[in-house]
Amino acid sequence: MTVFDELKARGLLAQLTDEEEIKELVNNGKATFYIGFDPTADSLHVGHFMALCLMKRLQMAGNKPIALIGGGTAMIGDPSGRSDMRTMMTPETIQHNCDCFKEQMSKFIDFSEGKALMVNNADWLMDLNYIEVLREVGAHFSVNRMLTAECYRQRMEKGLSFLEFNYMIMQSYDFYVLFQKYGCNMQFGGDDQWSNMLGGTELIRRKLGKDAYAMTITLLLNSEGKKMGKTQKGAVWLDPNKTTPFEFFQYWRNVADADVMKCIRMLTFLPLDQIDEMDRWEGSELNKAKELLAFELTKLVHGEEEAERAMKSARELFTGGNAAQMPTAEMTEDSFKEEKIDILTMLVASGLVTSRSEARRAVEQGGVTADGEKVTDIKAVFGKDQLAGDGIVLKRGKKNFKRIVYKG
Repeated sequence: MTVFDELKARGLLAQLTDEEEIKELVNNGKATFYIGFDPTADSLHVGHFMALCLMKRLQMAGNKPIALIGGGTAMIGDPSGRSDMRTMMTPETIQHNCDCFKEQMSKFIDFSEGKALMVNNADWLMDLNYIEVLREVGAHFSVNRMLTAECYRQRMEKGLSFLEFNYMIMQSYDFYVLFQKYGCNMQFGGDDQWSNMLGGTELIRRKLGKDAYAMTITLLLNSEGKKMGKTQKGAVWLDPNKTTPFEFFQYWRNVADADVMKCIRMLTFLPLDQIDEMDRWEGSELNKAKELLAFELTKLVHGEEEAERAMKSARELFTGGNAAQMPTAEMTEDSFKEEKIDILTMLVASGLVTSRSEARRAVEQGGVTADGEKVTDIKAVFGKDQLAGDGIVLKRGKKNFKRIVYKG
């Protein structure tokens, strides 16, 4: 199976231009391609996984990835798929986030000896002057055509600022610069970026002639991939200080039954024939598939040792034992009355619920356990001695849990 065929078999490709040329480049290790990352936080999250895994796959086949950090475009808002504009950040914050990104990306991509590049579009966008943009770039864009793009149509209902309107031009100019400066002949991006990506391809061909070799591919289900990065309680980060390896493992261990094989196919590096065999799994076998998914992805991000520890802790938790790596909530002295803490206070203080009324409902409905024992009394209390040392494992439902400890 060729590299291109594998990408399709894993469900990674959606729309593309110049399919035969793309096959030729990718299959023969001749593609120099870029994927953009907006530095809107100081850590990547699981929504970036698809892009990172794709870059790794293509680099393994001899192609050259360029990780484009949007230090320049981050100075303005991106309207794509959004109802309002992103908050602007200071240059110092943007640079800090860029530095964090490179450290995390290095676990997926080999940047040594020119095998891959990381570049920041602030290096060229910040030095542009307005007249130059109008003459050299703006002249190649039709306003009427731009306004038909879905990302702009959505914003037109509430008002589209001129600042946001320029985002497509800036992203298109990125591809033009990367093509000229680094020989970048291919770009990948999410399905919500399709119009912006086509703009870059057309800009290159209009300025440099139809023979200019530039093409685009979008990632199938990338909009879903972005949603993967968020849960009801916030984002799932690659930074272990934000999301522990155990929490990361548990996130993937708890994916929906309908999504587990799709995630294994798109995100892991397991052989396709092995995955095809797993496609027939059902019932309890899906739990085995979820554990495999969680292990493989935790290993990619945090290393095999952390993945083994996370899996061991998860199994211990499932069987009612003590899980050494699970997220911990430390109870403060103020939480105790007469050396004891009640179950409702503990649930709220741990973050397993957001209010005492929610805690009360969880207990009354039989959804709370402490060290594997169901708690049915809303007045149940626990002493400091019970929470000392390893503490207790408090669970709400099947997937929400914390180790509760007191360190007096």
